[in-house]
Amino acid sequence: MDYILLLIGLALLLVAANYLVDSSVAIAQRAKISNFIIGLTIVGIGTSAPELFVSVSSALKGSGDIAMGNVLGSNIANVLLIMGVTALILPFPIERLQRRRDIPFVILASLFVMLIANDTIVPGIQANSLSRLDGIVLLVCFIAYMCWVVVQKGKDPKKALEEADEEASSSLAGKNPWLLWGIAVVSLVALIWGGNMFLDSAKNLARAWGMSEAVIAITIVAVGTSLPELVTAVIAASKKNPQLALGNVIGSNLFNLMFILGTASSVKPLQFVDINMWDYVVMMVSAVMLFIVLYTFKKNKFDRIEGAVFLFGYIAYVIYLLLR
Repeated sequence: MDYILLLIGLALLLVAANYLVDSSVAIAQRAKISNFIIGLTIVGIGTSAPELFVSVSSALKGSGDIAMGNVLGSNIANVLLIMGVTALILPFPIERLQRRRDIPFVILASLFVMLIANDTIVPGIQANSLSRLDGIVLLVCFIAYMCWVVVQKGKDPKKALEEADEEASSSLAGKNPWLLWGIAVVSLVALIWGGNMFLDSAKNLARAWGMSEAVIAITIVAVGTSLPELVTAVIAASKKNPQLALGNVIGSNLFNLMFILGTASSVKPLQFVDINMWDYVVMMVSAVMLFIVLYTFKKNKFDRIEGAVFLFGYIAYVIYLLLR
């Protein structure tokens, strides 16, 4: 039964997140809110809604390992699995802004989370955790990064608006306002319900398999909540526009590290038992590998060989998790 509930919960998460984004975008457009702001906030947060609701629900239930494992596992899967698959389908160049701003910032954010979450490296501290203060700091960093993005995009307003128009499209545009609000409310309820169902069934399976909540979160929960990014990447590559996949992955990883962990630990401090230093190291190494790709084989290009290395790295990490 837990397998069925896991799949139902995941389906509710993914479908509800999609409808919540579409209805929210349509409502915001009716309210004459700038497409640029819509694309930067609603659409950006919406793509990480499954991870957000699973992590916040885990925090409220005292399952810090699942909250952190979900973020670590999603970030590792985003880079090693999704980028590996994308590059194998179609190699692609890495854009200048991604090289100079986004990839270095992902590395810095990964390092920062690794340092503040591993409190036991300080003598006298017995447990690893993220406090409310840590959460607030992460949220401040997230807001600062968003402001930086706005300022940089503001240097070319025409291009920024063109990108926002693409990002802020909604299949529900033009629908009755009351219908839009109804869809938004129902989607939010389904998102919360699906998140709780997915979380509870994952915890039950962890106990049944004799595995820790951390391992279940890093594998099943993380890959499940990263399905939107994986689907987006495969579609983008098949349409010969794989650069979109890298931008989506980088944005998702930054949201996960700063917004989701910041929100979850601000709601309730997170404590970790089974998340170990190797999990943070793998996340950090995967982020650094994105930077190394810039200088291996063809400069500033993600090749098939590099995609194969990334995919092999992810498979090796999953095997390590199952054996530990």
